Amino acid sequence: MGYYLTAPQLQHLHAYKYSGLDKSLVSRYILNPFWTWFVTLWPTSVAPNTITFLGLGIVFLNFLTLLWYDPWYLSPAGGATGPPQWVYFTWAAGLFWYQAFDAIDGKQARRTGMAGPLGEMFDHGCDAINTTLEVLLCAQALNLGRNWWTVASELATLANFYLTTWEELHTGTLFLGYFSGPVEGILMIVGIYIITGLYGPSFWDTPLLTFLHLDHHALVTTYIPNKALNESFMMFGALALLYNIVGAYYDVLLARRSRGEPILPPLLGLLPFLLTCSLQLGWLLSPPALLLKSGRFLPFVCAWGLQFAHQVGRMILAHVTSSAFPYWDWMWPWTAVMALDANAQVLFGREPLIQSTPLRADLAVLLTLLISLVSYVRFCTLVIWDITDYLGIACFSVQKKDSEGAWRRAQDVNGKKKA
Repeated sequence: MGYYLTAPQLQHLHAYKYSGLDKSLVSRYILNPFWTWFVTLWPTSVAPNTITFLGLGIVFLNFLTLLWYDPWYLSPAGGATGPPQWVYFTWAAGLFWYQAFDAIDGKQARRTGMAGPLGEMFDHGCDAINTTLEVLLCAQALNLGRNWWTVASELATLANFYLTTWEELHTGTLFLGYFSGPVEGILMIVGIYIITGLYGPSFWDTPLLTFLHLDHHALVTTYIPNKALNESFMMFGALALLYNIVGAYYDVLLARRSRGEPILPPLLGLLPFLLTCSLQLGWLLSPPALLLKSGRFLPFVCAWGLQFAHQVGRMILAHVTSSAFPYWDWMWPWTAVMALDANAQVLFGREPLIQSTPLRADLAVLLTLLISLVSYVRFCTLVIWDITDYLGIACFSVQKKDSEGAWRRAQDVNGKKKA
């Protein structure tokens, strides 16, 4: 038995095999040839998880520039004077290289003989963190900032990620369709950053029909609202979410039927996400709009993202260890208390006890962010320790344990196993 995983969970690690299906034409004919060449530039002494982590580090640098130039997350629409337009080009480059690093880690794992469940966990965890960071960066580039569209974007993006993980858990295969977030979605955001770098965030406030020079046609304006480009992009995201919901459940339905299993029980696995989002929105929707209209909004969304990463991390852990679905989340009571306290005036006719002043409200959000961070880091650390110790495979170096339990170069250990 490990620090976090039980003995049966550890034993199931040996049976895990990655299965993925990518239908993207862009990935197959354009990006994959580039990735296949790009991975050859990396020496086999570099661990695949190191490449993954370096990619996430690039995104963190992008996020740090956001904090430097717009620490209160106002965006130009809210009165922010930055970032300078050249910064958006660095965001585009950072996200593009994050995608490339994320794509080649699996190839590097096969080159070095380091493929296994640890890489699946690590890759998924970095992707989960990147999801929220890119929502915040993209919403700022679209000149949204503290806006309900930003909240809607967070909900839709997390829902897409959750559905993909839920689908993989129940089918055993990671499905990426003809249009997927990790491929076309990322390239679309890269394009948004480039356009913002050229024309500035205010460009996205241009009404769609005005941009297309269709706002003078009565037939068009009668049936199509002349919404801003940024709002139109959000609406497109909603349609993509609907498509992914249908596609994910259809894949799960086919997999369950092929195994002769009932098709309704997997739907219970969607309830934790719905409950989490309900609690977060309950806190966010407090009458004075303390979170949405204050500097607390950015740390609040970051805490939400960390809790989400923990949630999907436990889901993918259940997948690689053939464990029961992780329904319970211990952060629910904490978030519920905060949401109830923030809405105390409406619910109980009295002032909040915990968030009774702006300072105490600040501390409540920052404490939530700290607890969420510590909880997720603890989870990642303990799981990495357990898997590396049990499977004898290092996390950030190309090493494995030999038959005597000593750490050796993976190539040497793999060579002895083949012999």
